[in-house]
Amino acid sequence: MLRTRPETLNLATVLVVEDEAALADSIGYSLSREGFAVLTAMDGEKALERFRDEKPSIVVLDLMLPKLSGLDVCRAIRAESQVPILILTAKDSEADKVAGLELGADDYVTKPFSMRELVSRVRAHLRRAEMSVPHPPTTDGTLAGGPVTLDPERHEVLVRGELTPMTPKEFELLEMLLSRKSRLLTRQYLIEEVWGVDYVGDTKTLDVHVKRLRQKIEEDRHRPRHLLTVRGLGYKFVD
Repeated sequence: MLRTRPETLNLATVLVVEDEAALADSIGYSLSREGFAVLTAMDGEKALERFRDEKPSIVVLDLMLPKLSGLDVCRAIRAESQVPILILTAKDSEADKVAGLELGADDYVTKPFSMRELVSRVRAHLRRAEMSVPHPPTTDGTLAGGPVTLDPERHEVLVRGELTPMTPKEFELLEMLLSRKSRLLTRQYLIEEVWGVDYVGDTKTLDVHVKRLRQKIEEDRHRPRHLLTVRGLGYKFVD
């Protein structure tokens, strides 16, 4: 049973519910390569058990399952949580897809599908769920972390009490990191959110902006304490 869940990285966790072992492994491998933590279950009963125990960020759910059908699993999950559910189905019947959506699934993918498409759908639904989370509350509407205070309305950043100039992209990137403090944000996620989904350059642009932010935020940019790199995955901001 595939399980990749490094707790200390605060990764988005995907529960893959699929009774075909080869397909489950393939999906898990593709998602893991994109920086997600992956859990798997091969029947409906185990799926609910893992969902309740592990509280994943999103569920990828096959409809054809032993012990308990995917539709029953979908119904049970939706009764307990608003976590995104992406259903997989090999059926051509429109009724099966509609049934899943009516039970609360957010989207569906019909087999066979490309792993690139599946990963893209997972990322999109996680992004929507993430954006629905409010910014950390403060009495004056600012975002704060470590030595940094960011005021979105005034478009100002204070570092250790000193007003610190930021370019528009530096400001956007810092705001994204502060609003999701202590959570890993993948490189792809940051590029799409700050530069847009149509951005065609390489990821060096992101790295350069992170380097500039560290020069302005960290006491020693070579040994950062707040804007941290999660090797091979992305960045996070910690207090």
